[in-house]
Formats: sequence, C-alpha cells, structure tokens
Amino acid sequence: MKKTVITLCSIAILTSCVSKKKYVELEHEKGELQSQLQKTQVEKEELEAKFSVIQNRVDEYNTKINSLTAESDSKMVTVDNVAVISEESKRAMRETLKNVDATELSEAKTLKDSMNLAVSYNLQKSINTSSLNEDEDIAIDIDETVVMISISDKLLFNTASYRVSNKANDILQKLADVINSEPSIEVMVEGHTDSRSIHNEKVQDNWDLSVLRATSVVRKLQNDYQVSPDKLIASGRSSFQPLVDNETKENRAKNRRTRIVILPNINKFFALMASNE
Repeated sequence: MKKTVITLCSIAILTSCVSKKKYVELEHEKGELQSQLQKTQVEKEELEAKFSVIQNRVDEYNTKINSLTAESDSKMVTVDNVAVISEESKRAMRETLKNVDATELSEAKTLKDSMNLAVSYNLQKSINTSSLNEDEDIAIDIDETVVMISISDKLLFNTASYRVSNKANDILQKLADVINSEPSIEVMVEGHTDSRSIHNEKVQDNWDLSVLRATSVVRKLQNDYQVSPDKLIASGRSSFQPLVDNETKENRAKNRRTRIVILPNINKFFALMASNE
C-alpha cells in the first residue's frame, strides 16, 4: 500500500513537472507570436503609408491625363516651320476666313496659306477702315501678310534733317491708328536716302541719316501716339535701295523716303484670337 501511494505521488509530481514545462514553452511561443504580430502590424502600417503615397501619385497622374484629354483641342501643331498654333486657334482662324473672298479662299491649299489669308484680311481691314489714303507722297502695298507704306520725306522731315516736323503729325496719327488697331503686328520703320552724301556735326553719312530718321519716327510713334515700343523696329538702309535712279531731282525726291513695314506676328496673332474666344 505504501508503495502504491509513493508511486502515485511520483506520477503526480512528474505530471506536474511536464505541464509546467509545456506551459513555459507555450508562454514563450505566445510571446514570439505576439512579437511577430506586432512586427507585422508595423509593417502593415508602413505598407499602407507607402500605398497611400503611391495612390496619391496615381490620382495626380490621372488628373493630369484627364486634363490633357479635356484640353486635346489645344494640341499644338507646327505649320511649315512658320508658327505653332493650337486647334482652338485654327477654329478661330476659320471664323475669320468666313469673311474672305471665296475666290481667294479656294486658292489656299495648305494651312499656311489659310493663315496668310486670315492675317492679310485683318491687316487690309485695318488699312481700309483708316483715313490713311494713298497719294503721290504715300504709297501703300499689301503683299500677302506684309503691309508696306512708303512716305515721302517731305511729309516727315525738313531737307537733310532727321527731326520729325510738325507737318508730319497728321500722317503719323493715322499710321498709329492702323498700328494700334491690330495687337498682333510688329512695325519696322526704314529710313532711305538719295545717293548724295551728307556729313556735318550731327550726321556722319547717309547710313547715319537713314537710321536717325527711323529712330525719330519710332520715338514719335511711341511718345506721342502711344504705340507700344515692343512692336517697333528702327532700321536704316542708306541710299542702297533706291526706287529709281538718282540722276534727276525728281527721282532723288522719290528715293528719299521712310518705309513703314507692318509685319504680322503669326504666333501672337493666333494667341490673341484664341484668348478672345
């Protein structure tokens, strides 16, 4: 009986020891699992943060793509290396071309031709609605998109002088009205002389005189008639582009002139058309 009791106690003790060891192992395993869970949770939060950043980038790119899609009509097109215009500008150009003579319009074979017609139409309209009239001292020539107005020096200057005279006020006012009517143009003022040489305290030669006359007209247009200076170009051609020979007094008078060359700025022209839609 005593042996039985001892045996049972021994078994109970052994059983108790095994359970405690297993418990410790389980506790350790539980700790490891909790640690792994905590690590996994941190990693999950880090991944969620990275995903949020990526999603924000995707949303940003999608917004840009949608914006580009919505503005597909603004796609830029290069035209014969002359200008870059958008689809919106092309539509505005077509509206202008509705006013152009059908015969002229039928001769426009390319987009560049159509651009030239649209610009030419606007420039001619500006000239026609102005009070700038041709006479023997003023010649107006329109060649596609370029308007050339040649003004005799006797309307602008005294003999051998580069100072603009008061008698030029009327013609310069009319000229400024034309220039200011079209924001998309630039204006080159060219001074021309006859072949007789000149040299004095203020003027070195005909080159000097032609340039001084051009800059005098440019300053007058800017200061007195509010022509924007970023439109203006001053140049001198001396006596090297005569209209006729310089053999007679009358011919020399024809060669002494100031030529106003009105140049359309194609890019600005269509940009303005698009902005006015």
